[in-house]
Amino acid sequence: MAELDPRRVVAELKELRELTGDADGAQRIAWTSTWSESRQWLREKLAGVEGVEVERDEAGNLWATLRGASEKAVLIGGHMDSVPNGGWLDGCLNTLAGVETLRTLSGTDLPVTVRLVDWADEEGARFGRSLLGSSACSGALEVEEVRDLTDRDGVRLPDALEEHGVDLDRIGESNRQLRNAAAYLELHIEQGPVLERLDLPLGVVLGTFGVERHAVRFTGRHAHSGSTPMDVRRDAFIAAARSAVAFRDDAAARDDVRATTGFVNVSPAIVTAFNGLCESSLDQRALDADVLADMLAAAKRSAERLAAEEGCEVEWERIWRIEPRPFDATLIELADEAVTEVAGRSHRLPSGPLHDAAEMAPLMPTVMLFVRSLGGLSHTKDEDTPERDIELSVQALHRLAEKTVRWVADGTG
Repeated sequence: MAELDPRRVVAELKELRELTGDADGAQRIAWTSTWSESRQWLREKLAGVEGVEVERDEAGNLWATLRGASEKAVLIGGHMDSVPNGGWLDGCLNTLAGVETLRTLSGTDLPVTVRLVDWADEEGARFGRSLLGSSACSGALEVEEVRDLTDRDGVRLPDALEEHGVDLDRIGESNRQLRNAAAYLELHIEQGPVLERLDLPLGVVLGTFGVERHAVRFTGRHAHSGSTPMDVRRDAFIAAARSAVAFRDDAAARDDVRATTGFVNVSPAIVTAFNGLCESSLDQRALDADVLADMLAAAKRSAERLAAEEGCEVEWERIWRIEPRPFDATLIELADEAVTEVAGRSHRLPSGPLHDAAEMAPLMPTVMLFVRSLGGLSHTKDEDTPERDIELSVQALHRLAEKTVRWVADGTG
């Protein structure tokens, strides 16, 4: 049994940064040689933890198991992969904090098993499919939906997986790893500004937002910008722009939801004509499924009304959706206790970005901890968190793991 050493985690994060980053940031893109190098480095760290068994499953997820008296298992999750030119904390903080927790539990009389999982390809940076390893393990991944994915160089996903010893047609077999799972814990940087605005180092996550993502197409008629009077124009861009403002205003009037217009494409897109066609995106997020459904219904009503006022028509095409994934009420309470004991005060907040925890939440009690992100920045080399806050987050994860082990051992988990 080793004494908890949060400073060791900070040192290892810096070591990893030097090993797998460059002047532009982290380069641990899944299914690349740099990512494989980072995982070998992780294996070496785990080899120094007495009693830990390490294996890789059919989806490429890496598991480190510290066996207890019961096969019931508390899982701690993270991911070593990054986006291109990413930050030094996203994903790997959770993994290395989990390694440190295993160090402290090694050699103790554990009533239940504790397992650390390094999920494969959380980011989806190379092939565009996020949460690949965890969704394969959870059973949510439809293999045929990803079979034809290619990267920017035309490499097919199945071929890239094969290079790393993973058979796409067998990745669902990784579900066996969850046979005795009783709870799932994850630590992550916030990737947003809420905790920093509250001057708090740590927070407890209520769940991950549900997402409704649509392409919204407005059709009018383009004509010459000089010869067409203003009152007879059927300008699709104006219909789209007014709708985007309505989408934003509706979200701003609600409690802690999101609505974002991310892209806008117009046609004919020339200086001397107004546009007869405009396609834009709408990304809506909320923690409550009924609220999310109401946001979408309100957006469609607004778009219909405003399109008609501009002499246009509107069509909607769903791009993607995922339901909200609320976390377990008891684990949220235990996480609050852990954060309060470590930092003096806790704050509950939802997660806008998705995490591997979203794949585990439908299957077992799940909770996440957040540590503040300076400037709310992530997925950039400028991503940062004060070292003192990182140390507090390691302490909080350790305490939460101990509390969860007792909860599961008592038979309530």
